Amino acid sequence: MPIHEKSLIRPENLSDPRENLVIDGVDVSGDWSTFIRSRVVKDYNENLQDEIAALPGGEYIHRCWQCGSCTNSCTVNAENPEFNPRYWIYLIRMGMEAELLRDKDIIWQCVSCNKCTSVCPRDVVPEGIMKATAHWLEMKGYTEPSKAMVFDEIFTEQIIERGRIEDGEVLQEFLKKTNQPLMQDWLIQMVKQMVKGFPLITLAKMGLATIFKPKTSDWARASAAIKEHIAEEKAEQHRALGLDPAE
Repeated sequence: MPIHEKSLIRPENLSDPRENLVIDGVDVSGDWSTFIRSRVVKDYNENLQDEIAALPGGEYIHRCWQCGSCTNSCTVNAENPEFNPRYWIYLIRMGMEAELLRDKDIIWQCVSCNKCTSVCPRDVVPEGIMKATAHWLEMKGYTEPSKAMVFDEIFTEQIIERGRIEDGEVLQEFLKKTNQPLMQDWLIQMVKQMVKGFPLITLAKMGLATIFKPKTSDWARASAAIKEHIAEEKAEQHRALGLDPAE
């Protein structure tokens, strides 16, 4: 379904007819209309929908019929009209990769409120598509990994290796990998409150766990199975995106 909303026309594609404007040798200057310059899609990606569908959350993008319920209910759109899930899904299904990339810096702003998913009459799961699209942008190298993605990777790595997490270590690694100082006012204040409120033995166990890195008992087989499954999924996703499965 074509989109003809004026709000979606890029400003640079508009011509003010009040200026001297000649098209094909005809003077069309005047106040009666506004012209849109013709657009040529130079890097059409016929596999774009399949690439998004291959990532977690994007599986049902083919169901979309462009009703606009997702954008109408979107929490972020209410604050920033440029955040438009309906339009991005349209671009993906049309294979218009270059146009999609023009909004790469705001697509990640989805807050996962799931209002769009609740009102979608076709069970497209727009929230999942936003996450899949953000993941696609990172995998393709169009954007740097978000802080949320960095945190998820640290959290997941610790679970896979040990079958458990140590909050302090996760936080420390997150701050390190995102180039943030460890000594932050809010963190210092939190530690002070912990020292006041936690039993001494609990604090001691937390400290020892950070040093000795304990694992869940008999975790080796489960860890190996999870690693194998993740490797298979990543390889499949890379193949779908035309990337080297070994990366």
